[in-house]
Amino acid sequence: MATLNLPTKDRTLEPYVTGEPLDFAALMNGGGHHFNRVAYAAAHVVADPFKEHDPWLEPAIDWDRTIAFREYLWDLGLGVAEAMDTAQRGMGLAWPEAQELIRRAQAAAKARGHVRIAYGAGTDHLAPAPDVTIDDVIRAYEEQVSFVEGEGGRIILMASRALAKAAKGPGDYVTVYDRILSQVKEPVIIHWLGEMFDPALEGYWGSADHYEAMMTCLDVLSAHAEKIDGIKISLLSKEKEVKMRRQLPANVRMFTGDDFNYAELIAGDEEGYSDALLGIFDAIAPAASAALGALAEGSDNRFFDILAPTVPLSRHIFAAPTRFYKTGVVFLAYLNGLQDHFTMVGGQESARSALHLAELFRLADKARVLRDPDVAASRMNKVMAVYGMA
Repeated sequence: MATLNLPTKDRTLEPYVTGEPLDFAALMNGGGHHFNRVAYAAAHVVADPFKEHDPWLEPAIDWDRTIAFREYLWDLGLGVAEAMDTAQRGMGLAWPEAQELIRRAQAAAKARGHVRIAYGAGTDHLAPAPDVTIDDVIRAYEEQVSFVEGEGGRIILMASRALAKAAKGPGDYVTVYDRILSQVKEPVIIHWLGEMFDPALEGYWGSADHYEAMMTCLDVLSAHAEKIDGIKISLLSKEKEVKMRRQLPANVRMFTGDDFNYAELIAGDEEGYSDALLGIFDAIAPAASAALGALAEGSDNRFFDILAPTVPLSRHIFAAPTRFYKTGVVFLAYLNGLQDHFTMVGGQESARSALHLAELFRLADKARVLRDPDVAASRMNKVMAVYGMA
């Protein structure tokens, strides 16, 4: 246990005593992880604080630590969803850096062998603008898909800001996805990222009503079911996810992207369950791995005992403005000693307040995911000192 002072909303510092963490060594389990759900952790990138650069204008990435973090996720039996929004695509990580990330991650995956990894392919190198056409969007998707496939990677087809700007209605979405899905070499995961994660994606699939948009998306899935491994929806609504899950074509998976309700969606109901592709699994990887292992062994109680306490933490990390959730994910990696600093690509470490980070510490401790409370407390004190709160 460790004791430290944390700031409160009434402008005071309050003593906080940590509890006992999960047994992280046991959770690593020597690599012997067996799941009955497909589980990807969307992984973050580790910045390089020693590089001289302009943080708001160009990313500085510590490639060794970034790839080491993928190895850590694989050690826990989790797949890696690479170069996604958790890696700050569109919020600090541009397409040239994403290409380098994909190259390096694919090389690591090949060297490792028999690990699960898939890569985000989108249109983020095409800036949304009034003169961008649907054909421009198609060509942009084709460029990124071709690159990922050229590296031997599987594709997560990301939502497109340029398409959201250019589309005049649902038909334009159907045209784009028809063209791209007819060309892909292997089944892809389609990612429907909601506007709470990225305001530029409001009205995706041609409607501001998610249920109407869902019907267009389902039409695309049905027309190309043989080219689709699954759909990841990130709408933070278990009702919408379950409704869509029950209408999916046979053999098309639902990958939950709901960082508010993932435990019950993964557990499922009498009509089915969701697999997982989650940013929060980056932050709580050992707990996620242990819970999934318990579920595979038929222990629903242990699954919820491990995973349910992480849900309040996740809801805090992904609180509005949700697009800043990456700050909390990286902060928890820093507290847990998985990187040596709390510096982010694009200067995004400044996107959350000191009070937000203090509450994150409390909730992480209650979820038992601070693997060494003394180290975490020491690092928390250093960050609070920067705010003048030590």
